[in-house]
Amino acid sequence: MKTINVLLAILILLLWGCVFFIHGILGAASWIIIKLILPPVGVLGILIGVIRLIKNRNKNRKSEKVFISLMVVFVLPILLLFNVIELVYPVTSDQLSPSITIESPFKENVIIGWGGDSISDNAPHVTWPSERFAYDIVKAPYDMKSPINEDYGIYDMAIYAPIEGTVIAVKDNEDDIIPNTEEFLSMEGNYVYIKIESTGTYLLMNHLKKNTIVVQVGDHVKVGDYLGNVGNSGSTSEPHLHIHHQRQDPQKTIHPILAEGLPLYFYDEYHNSYTGSRYETLIFQNKKDQ
Repeated sequence: MKTINVLLAILILLLWGCVFFIHGILGAASWIIIKLILPPVGVLGILIGVIRLIKNRNKNRKSEKVFISLMVVFVLPILLLFNVIELVYPVTSDQLSPSITIESPFKENVIIGWGGDSISDNAPHVTWPSERFAYDIVKAPYDMKSPINEDYGIYDMAIYAPIEGTVIAVKDNEDDIIPNTEEFLSMEGNYVYIKIESTGTYLLMNHLKKNTIVVQVGDHVKVGDYLGNVGNSGSTSEPHLHIHHQRQDPQKTIHPILAEGLPLYFYDEYHNSYTGSRYETLIFQNKKDQ
């Protein structure tokens, strides 16, 4: 039992060490293990430890108590999973490269519904490594609680390629869901994924409308090329465009969340400069300014 306890303690230190110091895909994988795998293992371990304590009540039970304590440590990340403890995935944009700066995927003003570095500005994304720098883009009216997709300003808006690259994956056959139901068939819904040759990284755009995507795998797109329209397919509370940048090919990851998200900025054509730390531009009006 002592050897098991030592190995468990080493495992905990290695996982958290990868998250805080190693980063990359090791950090991302460790974060997923910590949040999704350790808690159920810890619950089972606590039950086993309690049973062992009862069976060995006439013996030295120090090892069993240490084991139970380690299992409690395994369980604690469930507080992160359910945002009881709100913790941003611990990596910042200046610790990662490459970053990319893209044009607006729309030809009219839209709003950053979620985007930025903090829980308050970007709650759905910043707690996961793959979507650490992701955005959800909407247009007024939004957050209406209406069950009708057409009531939302961004629904059926045309989406244009925000960067040059090659289309590597397309899905165009999933129906929109009723807003605020979350009765989705897949996490991403319909999508277009672009490989950026200059960086070897990938730009992902999700929740598009069925039968509107005009590009195919292998197409080379330039900035401003029409791609498709905004829908409400996939895991989404209301019509919006989800967009993020990652290092790994999304077709080759075990699961969509097992990837290393990378910094993504928008180009400010009016000031010929890049966006700031809150990722706001004149093209993208922040929802707090509405």
